[in-house]
Amino acid sequence: MDIFGVFTMIGGLALFLFGMHIMGEGLTKLSGGRLEKILEKLTSNKYKAVLLGAGVTAIIQSSSATTVMIVGFVNSGIMKLSQAVGVIMGANIGTTITSWILSLSGIEGSNFFVKMLKPSSFSPILAAIGVVLLLFFKDDKKKDIGGILVGFAVLMFGMETMSVAVAPLKDVPEFTSILTMFSNPLLGLLAGTLLTAVIQSSSASVGILQAMCATGAVSYATAVPIIMGQNIGTCITAILSAIGTSKNAKRVSCIHLCFNLIGTILFMTVFYTINFLIPFKFLTDSANQVGIAVIHSSFNIAATIVLLPFSNYLIKLSKFFVKEGAVELGQQEESMPEIFKTLDARFLDMPGFAIMQCKKVLEEMAEITKGSLSKAINLIWNYNEGRFSQVVMEENLVDKYEDAIGTYLVKLSAKDLGEKDSRSLSLLLHSISDFERMSDHAALIAHSAKELYKKGEVFSKKAKEELIVMSGAVNEICESTISSINDENITLAESIQPLREVIQTLQGEIKERHIKRLRKGKCTIEKGFVLADISTSLERIAAHCSNIALSVIQICSENLDTHGYVASLDRGEGSPYEREMLKYKEKYHLPE
Repeated sequence: MDIFGVFTMIGGLALFLFGMHIMGEGLTKLSGGRLEKILEKLTSNKYKAVLLGAGVTAIIQSSSATTVMIVGFVNSGIMKLSQAVGVIMGANIGTTITSWILSLSGIEGSNFFVKMLKPSSFSPILAAIGVVLLLFFKDDKKKDIGGILVGFAVLMFGMETMSVAVAPLKDVPEFTSILTMFSNPLLGLLAGTLLTAVIQSSSASVGILQAMCATGAVSYATAVPIIMGQNIGTCITAILSAIGTSKNAKRVSCIHLCFNLIGTILFMTVFYTINFLIPFKFLTDSANQVGIAVIHSSFNIAATIVLLPFSNYLIKLSKFFVKEGAVELGQQEESMPEIFKTLDARFLDMPGFAIMQCKKVLEEMAEITKGSLSKAINLIWNYNEGRFSQVVMEENLVDKYEDAIGTYLVKLSAKDLGEKDSRSLSLLLHSISDFERMSDHAALIAHSAKELYKKGEVFSKKAKEELIVMSGAVNEICESTISSINDENITLAESIQPLREVIQTLQGEIKERHIKRLRKGKCTIEKGFVLADISTSLERIAAHCSNIALSVIQICSENLDTHGYVASLDRGEGSPYEREMLKYKEKYHLPE
């Protein structure tokens, strides 16, 4: 094998790894966070968890990605440690599907249909379809499918290139002697572990081993311990991911390592004990790609069957190695809300799911804002220092929510997002700012109530009745806004603009009525200032609700011109907009 053969082998390996990466990325994007959502909800039964872990890993083609996902779930409190064990075991089974796909390249036969089963026959067709989807379609799903097909074709081309490049090595005695050295179980185990730890993918390292089978110099005696080591080496990704996480998240990576270590020790002890007593003749045979896939799957399935009943002991073992401490590294400050843990950095590589997590935090932020507004309005009629302090505290808390979500979304925006996720990210970024401003205005209303209380002043009966009507309308617009963004309900969002206009009209009428009372000597200038401040804050809250509603309409209708949308509204007599306006005017009108 000359230097050009080495270059070809390196190029084939690069294409193989790149194709695997592109395919996995496309599969993850296509799932749009749905796979993560399924894992989050359906892992109460450990047997079901194994099946889910196997299924999800088979789809995204990476046990490392699944395990990192589980580390993030446990770290953020979404999943319990007991739920994670079955998924980890299932992930080890699911990752073996790659070796079976790669083994198709070993199919031989002259029949047309048999030939078409070979990846070298059908992958060019898939590549052509994938390129067409990538270049000529704008739909994100079609582009993701195109990426998956092209990734698979590149992967298989890299595999074929590696196989062709290493084939001449079968005539090189030095190469054969090196492989014979790895037939020593401990050396083979170490080689498999190191190779997989370096490339951080057991699927990829098994694929490389399958490509080496083309030399005919890889015996089963060499392949078996290397495969065992590959199952240990794949744990490195989860171990690195667990750095700086909670104790339980570290225990997930510990369980992953313990499961593979114990499974490997048991398998090798039993296998080589039997081989010592009754030598396995097949160990001297040249390994082929199907044989590698069989060993890879058999080991992981057998390890799961043996160790799943002892999953509780694996948890105890992880707790022995990762002991409880007074303070956990990377733990959130006590003053920070628990839900912030769901904004885990590990989810950034799963944009669809990361967006879902941001929405959950935004929902809680919105509820705090709504509650703060309700308390602030009640302070106008019944001032209480404790409730005032709560409003101020909640205003500071909403600021923290804005910082946490905003920082996370900025990091997420640097990822390769699909069109839908990009629009959702934009909606969230706009909304957190509006909810933060709404909480500011709630605090301003609370301060106005405090000012009124300290001066010993109270609003007149008329002024109180007017504010009750306006605050009722503002409470409704807040509830409708929160519901519209939570459900991305465009119908509800469209009903917010007419209510906002009614609230604007109410503010103007309240101002005019106050001036009339002032002229008649029924009100004071001081109370008028407070009344104006409160009504202005209420109107600004309605304006921010309108901003959020317009953002929801943007996302749902893919209409990016919000100003054009407002200008284009049909306000004519009998129009839906006019009917909504009349409905709200009838519901919220000032008493005579």
